[in-house]
Amino acid sequence: MSVGTAREVAPRGFHLSISARNQVLGLAFVAPWLIGFLAFTAYPILASLYYSFTVYNVIQPARFVGLQNYVNMFSQDATFPIITYNTIYMVVIGLPLAMVVAFLLAALLNNQLVARPVFRTIFFLPAIVPAVPLAMVWLWLYNPNYGLINATLAAWGLHVIPWLSSPALAKLSLIAINVWGQGTTIVIFLAALQDVPRELYDAAKVDGANGFHRLLSITVPMCTPSVLFVLITGLIGWFQYFTLPYIMTQGGPMQSTNVYSYYLFQNAFTFFKMGYASALSWVLFLIIVIFTFIAFRSSARWVYYAGG
Repeated sequence: MSVGTAREVAPRGFHLSISARNQVLGLAFVAPWLIGFLAFTAYPILASLYYSFTVYNVIQPARFVGLQNYVNMFSQDATFPIITYNTIYMVVIGLPLAMVVAFLLAALLNNQLVARPVFRTIFFLPAIVPAVPLAMVWLWLYNPNYGLINATLAAWGLHVIPWLSSPALAKLSLIAINVWGQGTTIVIFLAALQDVPRELYDAAKVDGANGFHRLLSITVPMCTPSVLFVLITGLIGWFQYFTLPYIMTQGGPMQSTNVYSYYLFQNAFTFFKMGYASALSWVLFLIIVIFTFIAFRSSARWVYYAGG
């Protein structure tokens, strides 16, 4: 072989094709998010799954115990049925009530009102208030001695109501705060209401339908996709209800507001039962998945997609 021929067949360096180069550049741009996802999301999830099968108190090494945490949860933990009942109570009572109130307020704000933008802003404001100052304000409003609500009732000659100190009223008092703060849900429903064709209302008026019939036969069916979205996100949020019980009641009185997430927090950061808290978190995850699956499976019967 001649020298010229050898030079022709010698490799001239490593070159990537255009598609491979684009993939490398794409991975380089995605790498910060991907590293963050693996380090701060995927790893904690997998670690919690492993710790749910262990006894772990952070200080000493984790000790594998198999399914013992799950067995103790359902057979020996006397608090577990209480927190499960409280959480389901909040979801079953609070979520539908919040959705109905938000939908009715959105329907009201969708009408031609004087100073309508002002009212829309007022109803949305509670959604942007941070949870801690919101809880402190409501603690003052609910205070039995000098709170604004009870002071008003006393001025009218009515009995003072123990909003947060009565086991029968504590959960309802917390639900009322969440219903009051449904500004984001109101905006979602308001956007859905504005997409309802006006000609449907005109045709219903010609047929003699009153406002209530138009609401049930036109407005609600046309907004069911948004209702499904709010239902799914609401299920996830209400099952993880934590901030207000943590700040306002600490699970009391008599464990009436001791919800699932607060009990999980106590086991992890008060009792340092990280293994048991991890098991609680995975049971909560399965509960949310089951309820979400039921909502999606049932949506084919009641969700209407225009043009579908």
